[in-house]
Amino acid sequence: MSKNLPRILIYGVLLVAAFFFLAPLYVMLATSFKDAEQIRSGNLLSLPNSLNFESWKLAWSSACTGVDCRGLQPYFMNSIIMAVPAVLISTAWGAVNGYVLSMWKFRGSEVLFGFMLFGVFMPFQVVLLPMSQVLGFLGLSSSLGGLILVHCIAGLAGTTLFFRNYYTAIPRELVNAARIDGAGFWRIFFRIVVPMSTPILMVTLIWQFTNIWNDFLFGVAFSGADSKPITVGLNNMANTSSSVKSYNVDMAAAVIAGLPTMLVYVLAGQYFVKGLTAGAVKG
Repeated sequence: MSKNLPRILIYGVLLVAAFFFLAPLYVMLATSFKDAEQIRSGNLLSLPNSLNFESWKLAWSSACTGVDCRGLQPYFMNSIIMAVPAVLISTAWGAVNGYVLSMWKFRGSEVLFGFMLFGVFMPFQVVLLPMSQVLGFLGLSSSLGGLILVHCIAGLAGTTLFFRNYYTAIPRELVNAARIDGAGFWRIFFRIVVPMSTPILMVTLIWQFTNIWNDFLFGVAFSGADSKPITVGLNNMANTSSSVKSYNVDMAAAVIAGLPTMLVYVLAGQYFVKGLTAGAVKG
């Protein structure tokens, strides 16, 4: 018994932590399936009497966000249109940067990498004004194209850090042998480096998708009436006043907004962990 005590304590701590982390999700799901009468008469942790999907339908297609009563559907589509290209571009861009800074070093490359790291620690509020001026100059203000550009630039420092640190662990002999055989910059990248990059690619894709999908600051600052992402739509829906507060609709909307990132972690979470342990954050 004494030998198993440390393991029992570890499992106990993990169970308590899991409960605290999963309790908000349980409350959201349970409340989303209740009707207004159940919410008023029951308690926060009570189970719904039945699975009522009416609040989900309202949240998706007809709940009001301010004066717009189309639900979260248009905001959800905006986030998909914004997130997919932003994730792919920022990941590819970071891969090329990491490849250059780790295997094709030039004079001042370490200094350049050091300056790029400022972007990892810089609060994004600092860049709101200059970024808005750049978007205005490019004619991308209040558009999904502008949001894509903002997220690509904002995520570039992080993706470069991931790939650069991962690529430093690749044996240099492979690259040198390819150079001797006459392979150039891009052939080495696509034939040797990219096939070895699956773990860090998964880490970066998941990391970038989560950050971009859940972003609110850039979404509220740089979007227009027809280009708001789902985080802004969810905030507007929750803050829309009515005679009776529809908590079940708000909870259903919150679950809908979080479903893509939850699905990504459920389906690809193991690759995220493997990628981290394979050197993604080694330095």
